[in-house]
Amino acid sequence: MSKNPSANLCKIAEKSLEESKAQSIIKLDLHNKSSLCDYMLIATGTSSRHVKSIIINIKKVFKKIGFNKIDAEEDENSNWIILDIGDIIIHVFQEESREKYKLEELWHKPKD
Repeated sequence: MSKNPSANLCKIAEKSLEESKAQSIIKLDLHNKSSLCDYMLIATGTSSRHVKSIIINIKKVFKKIGFNKIDAEEDENSNWIILDIGDIIIHVFQEESREKYKLEELWHKPKD
């Protein structure tokens, strides 16, 4: 594993997303772009139940390795759930909400 703790945690989160069958997973490295977090993961779930399940699985994985304080926020229909694991923030959307908010475009810097 990497000597960068947040990179290691990001790999664990990515693996959990993949194992939960999350779709269109994107990892954004924000080390030099934001003080908010080091990494942001964005993924899509196929339904509100799937989105919730993805988040539950990630929480279980991180609790097993000692992260007991994990903050989560969700909209009332589970169209979008945000999981804050310190240096990693994970956004799991249903497809329609992901298209609406286009979160990855906020962090994408176009090339000149």
